[in-house]
Amino acid sequence: MATEIKETHNLIGSDKVDGTAVYGADGEKIGSIERMMIDKLSGKVSFAVLSFGGFLGIGDDHYPLPWQSLKYNTDLGGYQTMIPSDKFKTAPKYANDSAWDWSADRTRGVNDYYGSLVA
Repeated sequence: MATEIKETHNLIGSDKVDGTAVYGADGEKIGSIERMMIDKLSGKVSFAVLSFGGFLGIGDDHYPLPWQSLKYNTDLGGYQTMIPSDKFKTAPKYANDSAWDWSADRTRGVNDYYGSLVA
């Protein structure tokens, strides 16, 4: 059986994205991607769920970010967002032990919250 290729020059397997570091505009690590949310109809990634704030995965908060707010930075070896760090203080989030409502109204609210900050 052939070995599965999980990354090429411009493609990456979803299992390699999960856990990838996320850096802020200043180049400092702010968390990691816990999962990606993919639109069932278009097949496009809509959101990345950013996990940070806890210690060793305990007490982390989860922040749904519009996928287009992240760009892969080869120098950092992870994704980078230009969303200012203070914007996360009041951002939509959920705790590690709670569920997120992925309804159309809620996802629209996330997109509205980040609005013009999304490139």
